[in-house]
Amino acid sequence: MKRLFLFTALFSLAGLLPAVGPTRKTTVSIVGEEFHINGRPTYEGRTWNGKKIQGLLMNSRMVQGIFDDLNPDTVARWAYPDTKKWDAERNTREFITAMPEWRRHGLLAITLNFQGGSPQGYSREQPWENNSFTADGSLRPDYAARLERVINRADELGMVIILGYFYFGQDERLKDEAAVLRATDEATQWLLDHGWRNVIVEVNNECNVRYDHAILKPERVHELVERVKNTKRGDRRLLVSTSYGGNTVPKDNVVRASDFLLLHGNGVTRPERIAELVRLTRAMSGHSPKPILYNEDDHFNFEQPKNNFTAAVGAYGSWGYFDYRMQDEGFDEGYQSVPVNWGISSSRKRGFFNLLAEVTGAKPEAIRK
Repeated sequence: MKRLFLFTALFSLAGLLPAVGPTRKTTVSIVGEEFHINGRPTYEGRTWNGKKIQGLLMNSRMVQGIFDDLNPDTVARWAYPDTKKWDAERNTREFITAMPEWRRHGLLAITLNFQGGSPQGYSREQPWENNSFTADGSLRPDYAARLERVINRADELGMVIILGYFYFGQDERLKDEAAVLRATDEATQWLLDHGWRNVIVEVNNECNVRYDHAILKPERVHELVERVKNTKRGDRRLLVSTSYGGNTVPKDNVVRASDFLLLHGNGVTRPERIAELVRLTRAMSGHSPKPILYNEDDHFNFEQPKNNFTAAVGAYGSWGYFDYRMQDEGFDEGYQSVPVNWGISSSRKRGFFNLLAEVTGAKPEAIRK
């Protein structure tokens, strides 16, 4: 018996036997139009103002959680006000520290992206380089290490990561379509190799907005959705979709291929339209019962009885908070604008998290406005 144990240990050390991975605590799955975590529907049994909340996945766009800038000409833009310099490790460390408070208020999902998002909220030109992939599509170890820490903490907290692979403004840093395919495969295999079960994939953020590579555009993006779906470890694969710009209904090819459907509320000023987009998405040809969720919306008015958040819920769609710093606002504002204060530190943030707690039945103390 001792010899067998020694023999097995030696082979394991040599890499010829798979190492035993960590035990994962959080598994996300889909049952019809509901999200489930660890085999139970999210917000189980919950209704709010007569509307079903069970099965929804309330989320926030936090894409700068692993941000860095590899361009020495622009990195100084993101300096912290106290230290006068940018620090990628501090950013991720403070992000992870804030996560339990978000969860305590009912947040179940966070949107991240391997290529981030505009650190200015919206920007036509993006000279900075925030990119987890090299030009040939290889995954950069430092970005992967920061993301690993975030996913591990989410797993411990019972939270889901909605992980985007590509972002317009950075996709052109991949030299060709072969690099896009390699990046897709490396990201997918990395996630599967780590054994996480709390990650769902958004192939690219807003596929109909300014992408350079044809396979990332609406006509062909379903090819990448299918590519991720077809990559497996045993019988295990990742749940996957992609998103479009605000006020857009997903196209047939994505509706058919996706496990869930992503909407964006940017540009939608009437809450009634938010609900209408959910209904129109369900009416698409080729649609079968699957969750519909907004994972980006920059409209608030949380103190009003009608707002985009409550409209999405009323149509049985999940909703995602997107908060960036407006011109002349201070460090406390905006989860997308770098450097980020990841605390619940502004009136907008407090408005969202207070309403989130009310809708989901979370029981934290109310955050003072």
